[in-house]
Amino acid sequence: MTTSPAATGPDDRPTATAQGRARVRAIAPDLARGLMLLLIALANMPWHLFGRETALTSMHHVDGSLGDHAWQAIAIVAVDGRSYPLFAFLFGYGIWQLYRRQLAAGATSREARRLLRRRHWWMLAFGAVHAALLWVGDIIGAYGLVGLLVGWIFLERRDRTIVVWAWILGALLVLGAAATAVMGVLAGALGIDVEGDDAAIPSIAGIDSYTASILARLGMWAIVAPTQGVLGLVVPIAILLAILAARHGILEEPERHRTLLTRVAVAGVAIGWAGGLLALAEHLGSFDALPSWTFSLMHVATGLPAGVGYAAVFALVAARMARRPLGVVGRSLTAVGKRSMTSYLVQSVLFAPVLSAWGLGIGGVLTEWQGALYAVGVWLVTVAVAVALERAGRPGPAETLLRRLAYPADARARPTPVAAGAAPAASAGAAADARG
Repeated sequence: MTTSPAATGPDDRPTATAQGRARVRAIAPDLARGLMLLLIALANMPWHLFGRETALTSMHHVDGSLGDHAWQAIAIVAVDGRSYPLFAFLFGYGIWQLYRRQLAAGATSREARRLLRRRHWWMLAFGAVHAALLWVGDIIGAYGLVGLLVGWIFLERRDRTIVVWAWILGALLVLGAAATAVMGVLAGALGIDVEGDDAAIPSIAGIDSYTASILARLGMWAIVAPTQGVLGLVVPIAILLAILAARHGILEEPERHRTLLTRVAVAGVAIGWAGGLLALAEHLGSFDALPSWTFSLMHVATGLPAGVGYAAVFALVAARMARRPLGVVGRSLTAVGKRSMTSYLVQSVLFAPVLSAWGLGIGGVLTEWQGALYAVGVWLVTVAVAVALERAGRPGPAETLLRRLAYPADARARPTPVAAGAAPAASAGAAADARG
């Protein structure tokens, strides 16, 4: 199912309405990716700090100044566990865009699916290298893995089938979160110690040997990638929802779907932030009688509606921006979004060597609010890089390399999908990604 064709005037030129929709189609997903990469930088920052006691289920410090606590409140409620579902949604949206554009350019369904498989295998390889060299929380590989599975099982399924499976997986996610909360409450009521004294997440950033850090990162990434990408259910559900949205052109034509987007934005953000407030209360010690993991899965589960809600918010913003010429901010954000994988990897280059103990070790000195400011600065550097590449008319280096590796010569000649750089899941993707 594809979007409706653009309206044309009597001379076959696009009308003003069609021109506006074309511009929204160009900026909405990329605008969201550009802003998402800021959230990813902020979400990843605590994992690059070391030397202080952290909470048992996160990398947030248990002590700190008023500024640290203020930033923790913002991060736990609105950022942590909310950025990677957003990127998963945008990644899934890009999968369908790529598939559709390849068909429109003359590829057969089999050729388009083969191209997607190669691309996702290469993303998995990119993720392994990224994890080994710099960032344990890489999600490029995680999204590549789930892309392989979703592309194999669901890409050409009917809408109804995808909806049914999204509901099934969503129900499992909610049941898992509820069961975890019930077990935690029961353990607390019975006075059962289910944690011990050494349950804190280890800080790989504090390893002072680069060789040792490689082994540690790869070992943890081998667990994190399939867990976060597939077994956690959030990413597969977000991708299924994104494929449905892409089939109906939700982000390309937000003006036509304003009511739906508004409802999703309000409900998604409200549910996500409510779950974040519960996690914040847990972090602040409001439930000391309960195990520290009691509401952790609830925080993860509510991150899914928050991420989809954020995507809806960005689409509505893009719709407003399309009514007037794009300003400096809009052009800069879309430039980053077009090069999301490159921007995601640049974040790691500016984070790991500067902050890790095997590098300059600055992560052992910064407090959390100072780390957040550094993350914003890193994101601004990626914006500057993306804008420079945009002015030069060049794609991101990571996107170029992925395309050369994954696409045969004839496919490279076809139009580049809007989401070609969305692989990072973080990465940029995520962004991709990161443990947002």
